[in-house]
Amino acid sequence: MTINSHSPKTPNFWDARYQTDEYIFGFTPNDFLQQSVQYLPKDSAILCIGEGEGRNAVFLAKQEMRVTALDMSMVGLAKAAELAKQNRVTIDTVVADLTNYEFHDAAWDGVVSIFCHLPSILRTSVHQRIVKALRPGGVYLLEAYTPAQLEYQTGGPKDPDMLYTLNALRQELSGLEFLHGAESIREVKEGIAHQGLAAVVQVVARKPTR
Repeated sequence: MTINSHSPKTPNFWDARYQTDEYIFGFTPNDFLQQSVQYLPKDSAILCIGEGEGRNAVFLAKQEMRVTALDMSMVGLAKAAELAKQNRVTIDTVVADLTNYEFHDAAWDGVVSIFCHLPSILRTSVHQRIVKALRPGGVYLLEAYTPAQLEYQTGGPKDPDMLYTLNALRQELSGLEFLHGAESIREVKEGIAHQGLAAVVQVVARKPTR
């Protein structure tokens, strides 16, 4: 998606992939997001990038957060809006490309990135903009695949440049305090697209209040 969940491919690619009644990444939120949601304050403004079909945005809306779901696929976001309707919550949807999306300084209490894979040059730019876009005390929460994921073949991009490491994320997110940062192997069960053992990196980082 990322500009969608796995790669900066064209909107037509993702529109075609989402053009099915099935939610290819499932209905339930990401495990790491569920485990870490306490870091995101309630009644706060949260941006979910590469949100696709909306499972994570809907989960956060159920936690009384004001959620904006951003993706480059109109089809994916239409499914996100439908999922929100079925769950009786409200989310905002924004069709946009992260290459030129304007985050705005100090605009968000939290930004969530779940398997939103970008080429390294774009990813660095996006992360620098996210640091500026977080309000003091705001939190960035991320889970992504590491280069070791190429051995597992259970989801994610095949291009090593689009896979993340904890060391690279610490550099790209300079200015944030890491509350949690780890690389691990875990079982991922998310729809038909993410299934099986996977090599992941997980981050929770907060912008200092002073």
